[in-house]
Amino acid sequence: MDNPQPEPYDLLGVGIGPFNLSLAALADRVDGLRTLFCEAREEFRWHHGMLVDGARMQVPFLADLVSLVDPTNPWSFLNYLREQQRLFPFYFAERFQLARREYDHYCRWAAERLPNCRFGAPVTAVHWEPEEGLYRVTAGGAVHRAANLVLGVGTEPVLPEAFAALRGHPRVWHSDGYLTNRHRLDGAKDVTVVGSGQSGAEVFLDLLRTRGTDGTRLRWLTRTRALAPMEYSKLGLEHFTPDYTRHFHALPGEVRDRLVREQWQLHKAASAETLAEIHDLLYERTIGRPLDADPVEIRPGTAVTEALAGPCGGFELLCRQGDSGAAHVVRTEAVVLATGYRAVRPAALDPVAELVDWDEQGRFKVDLDHRVATRPELTGGLYVQNAELHTHGVGTPDLGLGAHRAAVILNAVTGRTVHRLPDRTAWTSFAPPVHTARPGGVPVPALPRPQEANRAAVPH
Repeated sequence: MDNPQPEPYDLLGVGIGPFNLSLAALADRVDGLRTLFCEAREEFRWHHGMLVDGARMQVPFLADLVSLVDPTNPWSFLNYLREQQRLFPFYFAERFQLARREYDHYCRWAAERLPNCRFGAPVTAVHWEPEEGLYRVTAGGAVHRAANLVLGVGTEPVLPEAFAALRGHPRVWHSDGYLTNRHRLDGAKDVTVVGSGQSGAEVFLDLLRTRGTDGTRLRWLTRTRALAPMEYSKLGLEHFTPDYTRHFHALPGEVRDRLVREQWQLHKAASAETLAEIHDLLYERTIGRPLDADPVEIRPGTAVTEALAGPCGGFELLCRQGDSGAAHVVRTEAVVLATGYRAVRPAALDPVAELVDWDEQGRFKVDLDHRVATRPELTGGLYVQNAELHTHGVGTPDLGLGAHRAAVILNAVTGRTVHRLPDRTAWTSFAPPVHTARPGGVPVPALPRPQEANRAAVPH
């Protein structure tokens, strides 16, 4: 007699980063819900190349796996501290932002104990079985069936096209592997960091601390015109609320794409604290000697247009200064690219790619429940985490919205309110008021769109 197939999972997760780990933790307490999360790596790892000494999170500790949805959940950061017998030390430390190393250790603590997480189980293929109405997922040599799928494969480092000729060079690499590759800088007497975000600032600060007294010239190039700090005002942070996500999702696609570019200071800038540490360190280094005696360069508004191997060793970076348009060449011996990350589509999804309804730029169309639009014949839910910046806005990669998004997905998958979520989360009203008429029923005349007003002002 054939062995019966195991009961299909209600939800199967591809990848175990913080966001799918949050979903696994919240799902762990839902009675009767069968879930499985598969990860190719042998253990949980979160940006290990950037766990620099002294680096801290940019979100408060309440942005853990579960607390902003279910603060009584046993997978909370406070319960982790209790299990580690560190509650009193944490209480006396009075630090709202965690060290990155501690956040990583907390996530590993949860990942190693959650029964629905499998490591060393890479998902290699996803197929849709229309007869069963289920996904067939090959992971780690086993085949699983699932009614719903959630992609949480994270993002990949971006290497700018200007550095294509140097791809793979042992002294040109992305900041994602900074700690792993830092030894490759030994012997280099001129090191350049490219990128103005938090990673670029942390790498530059670490180099100032570790290489700042051996005569090495340290250079920081950023394309942005100013080293402006991350927006961290209390009302400004309301862009990282479900209220703003709903407003952003309702906007036209071209408006959303423009806003993502314009709102870089909300999600791509460095923290004011890190920038202050850099300034303080530079100030102390120049006590008793002129500022230009220090071999340090900080050049904002400078774009690298091409990077080539130098004729006498090292590299030549062809640069253009944004305000003046002036071109110049930077000669350096090593480059750390703190140039960000982008969402990726896992190759395992290829067998069902034709059943996905992609947008005109080949991106996922994602509804407010984080479900991807698919062809009618694919009836199983396909959800994404941290692949919807273009549809859900700047809060997409933010850990503070991770638990809320996981709860939204769980409510959608189960078809019921597993987690009760707040109706309003911000003081700010992002959308215009709904009233469209003056007292007495007189309609309010519509104003022209900005581009229409601009066209009207141009003489023919």
